[in-house]
Amino acid sequence: MPNPKKIPAEDLREVVIQDMVAEGKCLVRHNNLVIFVSGVAPGDVVDLRITKSKKSFLEAVPTHFHQYSELRVQPFCMHFGTCGGCKWQHLGYETQLLYKQQQVSDTLQRIGKVELPEIMPILGSKETTYYRNKLEYTFSYNGWLTTEQVQDTEQQYDRRVLGYHLPSRFDKIIDIQHCWLQPDPSNQIRLAFRDYARQHNLRFGNLHKHTGLLRTLTIRTAKSTGELMVVAMFYRQHHMIPVILDHLLELFPEVTSMNYVLNDKGNDSLEGLEVVCYKGLPYIHEEMEGLRFRVGPKSFYQTNSEQAYELYKIARDFAGLTGQELVYDLYTGAGTIANFVARQARQVIGIEYVEQAIEDAKLNSEINGVPNTKFYAGDMKDVLTSDFTDQHGRPDVIITDPPRAGMHPDVVQRLVELRAPRVVYVSCNPATQARDLELLADTYRVTRVQPVDMFPHTHHVENVVLLELK
Repeated sequence: MPNPKKIPAEDLREVVIQDMVAEGKCLVRHNNLVIFVSGVAPGDVVDLRITKSKKSFLEAVPTHFHQYSELRVQPFCMHFGTCGGCKWQHLGYETQLLYKQQQVSDTLQRIGKVELPEIMPILGSKETTYYRNKLEYTFSYNGWLTTEQVQDTEQQYDRRVLGYHLPSRFDKIIDIQHCWLQPDPSNQIRLAFRDYARQHNLRFGNLHKHTGLLRTLTIRTAKSTGELMVVAMFYRQHHMIPVILDHLLELFPEVTSMNYVLNDKGNDSLEGLEVVCYKGLPYIHEEMEGLRFRVGPKSFYQTNSEQAYELYKIARDFAGLTGQELVYDLYTGAGTIANFVARQARQVIGIEYVEQAIEDAKLNSEINGVPNTKFYAGDMKDVLTSDFTDQHGRPDVIITDPPRAGMHPDVVQRLVELRAPRVVYVSCNPATQARDLELLADTYRVTRVQPVDMFPHTHHVENVVLLELK
């Protein structure tokens, strides 16, 4: 691999961007070099600056655009290119879906190396803006200024901000004026909190020293029920906390769950912390096909509620349930899929690492009058043993929805041993899914593949695969 410092400058001028690849980056093959480029679109003609050199490839960023791709559209967010949350806004939505479909196909073939059926067309999201039900914002006393703001010598910018982390920078927060990800009143609540804190000289957090008062603000909105949760995180106790919360409640009476938490830890996780319900109920509800799911401050729930319903319908369809099956739901979370399919199964057994999520799963079964579920907490590879299946029975169907890292090799091996007639594999990371499919290839064949777009304007894509016993 050539040393990037020794690459002649002319070799990186007027380069044609060729294709979109994994993680939202684009690919250039130029003079025997493989270059991954961020911030561009296929068809752009650009000058490049090398930023990183690896053994088999280079990484680069554009320094000048000679020609823009016909695939480009005008980004609709004023923060595009800085915040990093919606990196594909410069591509039309149909183009995004095309590349996500391609990503699933290429990844399964290149990594999985398994025989595939024809991959079904990706299921796009009906809502491409304001589709998230949860956002978390961070306070900072020393907010990030854009290049334009730094160069604007005529205006003084308040560095006390409430917004998002810059990509790969935990300590740099950009002030968000309007976010297109979550429906109202999310933006109004954030701005009202920020403005009140500025006017009353409350201390915005120092992300290096973990000092100050204001730390994070989380907003959860349930479109299906209209319920609304706010969780304000503070570094320490302070007499102004009830004053702030009352101020927000006065401005936004639609808030049905107002909460706060004190956290002086080194991270923003709620794990191990008490969340105080200040006013209203300590949870909100999401509804799906007549089922009500209780969502607390620590609960996991798919962040695109409406598209999650489509995803779960696909998983249920792939499972082929007749009412007679014993279903194992691995990585069950708060039992959303388990409860969703339980009416079509004899029994569903859910397993999940997080104990709080299992308590939520049990509660959700109780709320909905679902009697045929059982839930167990623990590390999947330690719970899903031969003793466990001897006690509960061998599954007819396995539904697995692991985290981005995929399944532990011991869990994959256990699936091979269990030899359930059908395995429905729901994945938020086609690369690790493909790796696991290769490990299952001697026992299972892939019979159906359905990509699903849960996160428009990002490179992320979900994929559902049906595996049937050979």
